[in-house]
Amino acid sequence: MTSSPRRVVRATLEFFEDLDQQLGPDRGPGGEPSANDFQVADLLRIVERFATDFDAMPELIIGRPDYRVLVGTGVLVAGFLVIGHLASDGDVELIELDLGKRLGWE
Repeated sequence: MTSSPRRVVRATLEFFEDLDQQLGPDRGPGGEPSANDFQVADLLRIVERFATDFDAMPELIIGRPDYRVLVGTGVLVAGFLVIGHLASDGDVELIELDLGKRLGWE
């Protein structure tokens, strides 16, 4: 079995805009995590998955192996969906984040 290459992963401005729209700068009154909390607890795990498993992830669009999707549960969030794109330089760009609010995972 051949292992996938370890890829450099970077989050785009759009990814962080998605994060900021879904989680505020401060923790919520009901214990909802802040955007910073998510970055520390969950984003590092997501980046690691894209860095090591990109080629094994499901294609977002069949026949387009340059777009992959990761759906999972977080440490601080009930669920997430992250879309990654393989850039021309071989790095993975995280381009979209959904923390389940739009999908009704709350």
